[in-house]
This record gives sequence, C-alpha cells and structure tokens, in this order.
Amino acid sequence: MSAAPMGDVVTIRLAKENMKFSAAHFTIFNATERERLHGHNFRVEADIEARMLGNGMCFDYGIYKDRIVALCRELNEWTILPTRSPHLRIEEAGEHVYAQFDGQRIPFLRGDVLLLPIENATLEEFAHWFLLRLGEDREALRAHGITAIEVRVFSGPGQSAGRRMGFD
Repeated sequence: MSAAPMGDVVTIRLAKENMKFSAAHFTIFNATERERLHGHNFRVEADIEARMLGNGMCFDYGIYKDRIVALCRELNEWTILPTRSPHLRIEEAGEHVYAQFDGQRIPFLRGDVLLLPIENATLEEFAHWFLLRLGEDREALRAHGITAIEVRVFSGPGQSAGRRMGFD
C-alpha cells in the first residue's frame, strides 16, 4: 500500500469529550410563539477537510481541538439571548437585561446573560457561530491546507444541526 500523495484531501473529525457547553435558551418560532426558557448540555463536533501536506499528515489538529474547547468555554453556563432576532428586542438597564417579546418584558440578571450575534438561539445558529469563529483566520486555514469545515452542534442524543463552509 502506498502513502497518499501530497494534495489528497482528508477529513479529520474532532469529537472530543470536552467539546461541550451547558447553556439556557429559548427558541423563537415567530412573532408570538417561543419556547420557555430551558437548558441543554450541548456537544460540538467538527469535520475539517484538508489537503495532505506531506509527512503523512494534514496539519496539527490539536490547534483546532483547543480552539473548539475555548469557544465552548465562551458559551458555557450562560443564558444565551440572540441580538439579531427580528422578534426580540434587547434592553440593558444597569444590572439587568430585558428581552422584549410579544408584549412581554422578560428580566435577566446581566451577569447571567450572553448576548450573541445570532438570529435565534437554535442548533443551526450555534453551529454557524462556531463555524464563523473557526474560519476567522483565513491565513492559518490556507497554511494548514484546510478546504472546508463542517460544525455540528448536538442538544442531546439524536438531535443536531450542522453548518458547512468551504475555503479557497
């Protein structure tokens, strides 16, 4: 059996036990319907497509394991509120954050809330947030021969959403 030639594309799957976060949220279905506030123990996986760069490997994927764990820590133990929802208005007043939804003014302690630049607090949007953050350093992606990344976020066994982005 011969070694894979340089330039072949390989998929590296990162799905470590510590790639997880716990957070509270509610999903907004439309202008008048939303879930009640609840929480999940979310799990994150990433598939990274990269070209073989020689020496029988693609890149040091420990870099991306560490990055995903750090991103999970950013979300861990927060109540996540989306700042880009057309149906939710966020008001900050001193030690409180108020989520205005369908005539309700929902109070939160500022120290418990993470305002995230997403449209809705859903698996789909969390996966996209991770993907955008992993793709921020285009120079490093090129240097590592990375051609695409897919991130999948799980809210429990058998329920997940994934988003994929290709890189030139």
